[in-house]
Amino acid sequence: MPDDLRLRQICLAAPRLEPVVDHLQAIFGIEVCHRDPGLSAYGLQNALLPIGDDFLEVVAPLHADTAAGRFINRTRGHGGYMAIFQVPDPKQRQAHAATLGVRTAHEIDRPDYQSAQLHPRDCRAAFIELGHSPGGDERSGTWWPAGPHWQDHVRTDHTRRLLGIALESPAPESLATHWSRILATPLTVAEGAPALVVDGVALRFVPGAADCLGAVVVEVADVQATLDRAVACGHRIEGDAFHLAGVYFRVK
Repeated sequence: MPDDLRLRQICLAAPRLEPVVDHLQAIFGIEVCHRDPGLSAYGLQNALLPIGDDFLEVVAPLHADTAAGRFINRTRGHGGYMAIFQVPDPKQRQAHAATLGVRTAHEIDRPDYQSAQLHPRDCRAAFIELGHSPGGDERSGTWWPAGPHWQDHVRTDHTRRLLGIALESPAPESLATHWSRILATPLTVAEGAPALVVDGVALRFVPGAADCLGAVVVEVADVQATLDRAVACGHRIEGDAFHLAGVYFRVK
């Protein structure tokens, strides 16, 4: 399968959008580019925020009986919800995942966006979504989930770009091999851990109590100033990281 994979969006689940979205904006100097009213049909509300030309999404359940609500209850508030990859042909990659026994939980088929969300029980750790927006091959191009004018909301004074994510597991090598097969991407090593590197972004697999998406790694202009803003929002600093919306944000 061609080397055409890009980690475009990280989705986090929170009991409520606020104060999470306010804190993300205050700490990272980023701003909301889109809220999708159509998600109310699924019992959800959301906000998307660009980090460079990639995206951080926060979803919150409007009532308890939603997939996101059950996820929050099951994980007790720790773990990211989705890793969303941009690919030229979601159907091709969906078919490949099916040969590995990975089911599809949901599909989107619109003129401006096609995607397959792979079942989290089969993926382990988080949903994997494989999506494509026609006209979105350029880094500043169309990405339907982020709305029609996301480029107008990019702010890079404080926060530069997404560097990677960390996926936790009691068996990180096993999880790494599993995701390598699903994503048809070879394993490597990053910072001493098994990893997949896609378009310069590292997916590291590290020890943890349960399979989950445990951390988001972000490049910032000033590490200490970013951590100081996190403290001002009431977050406790642990080394180069703080916990918000179910994950640790590590800043570099």
